[in-house]
Amino acid sequence: MMDFGVVMQTDPPAGRVIDLTRRAEGLGFTYAYTFDSHVLWQEPYVIHSQMLAVTENMVVGPMVTNPGTRDWTVTASVFATLNDMYGERTVCGIGRGDSAMRVIGNKPCNLATLEESMGVIKGLAEGREVDYNGTRQKFPWRSGGSLPIWMAGYGPKALALCGRVADGFVLQLADPQIAEWTIGAVRSAAEEAGRDPDDIYICVVAPAYVGDDIAHQRDQVRWFGGMVGNHVADLVGRYGTEGIAVPAALTDYIEGRKGYDYTDHGRAGAEHTDFVPDEIIDRFCILGPGSAHIERLEELRDLGVDQFAVYLMHDQQDETLDAYGAGIIPALG
Repeated sequence: MMDFGVVMQTDPPAGRVIDLTRRAEGLGFTYAYTFDSHVLWQEPYVIHSQMLAVTENMVVGPMVTNPGTRDWTVTASVFATLNDMYGERTVCGIGRGDSAMRVIGNKPCNLATLEESMGVIKGLAEGREVDYNGTRQKFPWRSGGSLPIWMAGYGPKALALCGRVADGFVLQLADPQIAEWTIGAVRSAAEEAGRDPDDIYICVVAPAYVGDDIAHQRDQVRWFGGMVGNHVADLVGRYGTEGIAVPAALTDYIEGRKGYDYTDHGRAGAEHTDFVPDEIIDRFCILGPGSAHIERLEELRDLGVDQFAVYLMHDQQDETLDAYGAGIIPALG
């Protein structure tokens, strides 16, 4: 059995995001996420409250937040408050930070900072006392509760950190070869840390577009190859391409990358994604008729993927949700 989620940008009007969340729940989706880049889009946590209010069981959270744009105690307080209001229905997707950090002139956080932040956010949100900034902190109004922390990453050190400490792993692409390698790395690190590798929740996130016009679909989701390439460029910049244990499929295609315009981050038609070849789109995204989606998702499920979350940034949002609800989710349920 596979869970399904939907990922949206918080473009105005916020009511559209809220309506899509309500519709998605009715179609069988059980998770709803938003980007978290507060300058490029509207503040997500305000909208999360309404997403939770209009649904009964939907789990809501950022895909993904970061340790750098908000104080960790603020982030923890938001999650704890939402959980108290709506019944433990949030999840914290988190990474080093890309658009949210770079747009305001900062670099993404390092992994040591990310690791420390995850412990503070989770501990406080779950009602425990934590060490923070040389002090001991605990929310006097929070007792018990749960906040799963799912970490996004691609590189070997990030995957190792995820396996050691996170509750879940977020892989932002739907390529089975890369999924197999990254999931294996996370599980291996978990086992080395004395954890049960099967306890780590695996969430694959990628654009999905149901239909027959593959050329049009590719153009609508080519932005995703640019977004992934932006993360991979950081990885190659740190490690180089020699001796790095990352599949060539994830690194080779960025040779033609010339830059990245964050004003078009995650948007169809972004000019900075012209370097992304069709082959990468076909591997990283799920396109074509419903049968092609089912086939790819079955392959990912067999690799241990617990959830597939759809990036819904293209011109057939409602139609894709409907297609998943009508045939794809039931086939994998």
